[in-house]
Amino acid sequence: MPAPLTSIVIVAADSGPGLVDSVRRALAGDTPVELCISDNASSDGSVAGVAAAFADDTRVRIIDNGANLGFGAGVNRAAARARGDYLLILNPDCLLQPDTIERLIAKATTIERLGVIGARILHPDGSDETASIRRDPTLRRSLMTLSGLARRTSERPGYEGVDLGLDTHARGEDRTVEAISGALMFLPRSAFEAVGGFDEGYFLHCEDLDICRRLRDAGYAVRYAGSIAVIHGKGGSSRHRPVFVAWHKHRGMWRWFRRFDPAARNPLIAALVFAGIWFRFALQLPRLGWRRFRRAR
Repeated sequence: MPAPLTSIVIVAADSGPGLVDSVRRALAGDTPVELCISDNASSDGSVAGVAAAFADDTRVRIIDNGANLGFGAGVNRAAARARGDYLLILNPDCLLQPDTIERLIAKATTIERLGVIGARILHPDGSDETASIRRDPTLRRSLMTLSGLARRTSERPGYEGVDLGLDTHARGEDRTVEAISGALMFLPRSAFEAVGGFDEGYFLHCEDLDICRRLRDAGYAVRYAGSIAVIHGKGGSSRHRPVFVAWHKHRGMWRWFRRFDPAARNPLIAALVFAGIWFRFALQLPRLGWRRFRRAR
């Protein structure tokens, strides 16, 4: 029986020179793949670099969206034209190993009613990204995390926060979770289509939390493959526009809260959360503006 085809989807938006290396690494394995670059109006030459480097590779396609549609919409446009049995949604600064896709497929075939698998996402220095694996960011959990009470979850389960608080050993184990990182998401096409793909109401950030929640609500499993590690360079598309990214991150937080948190049904609490989210954004503006100024010098 032939191996299933995996469609790798990378949304590019001025992703930098590392995009070519990410594509090269994604194509390095023996598993049948096609790779779709969903180009959100890149102007830094990164997508042109991919087109030149892989001009003779029929597995690589570039989809010109004509404008920056956001992450979720960019994935949806590419997925609509992809032909694979599986979709591998990959950040442009994630570096796969030659056997990563083969190992993801092997795990996928053993999980009943699979919705999505995420990997163990590592910083370039080898440390774990906390967002590789997490709980739904409900208001209660977020407050537990912000207050520091989440560190006492072992004493009182009601103090649980967004982060699972796993040690290094536990992060190397496979498990069922509530949410995984959008830096790498491996989904059966059937599950992706069953929930209608990504919610395009998000532009950047929190759409991964949203689709994990909708998959779970539809009866699909969300799994974390801690035994599969991937290096994430972090910020190729966003390092030069921190205010833009932070604004959309806070906007995404508000959208997720309104859609899924029972606390949003209380108008007073909803108003306080709205004010708190945007007050937090306002507090970050001086630091973000200074960072942008320093990069521009």
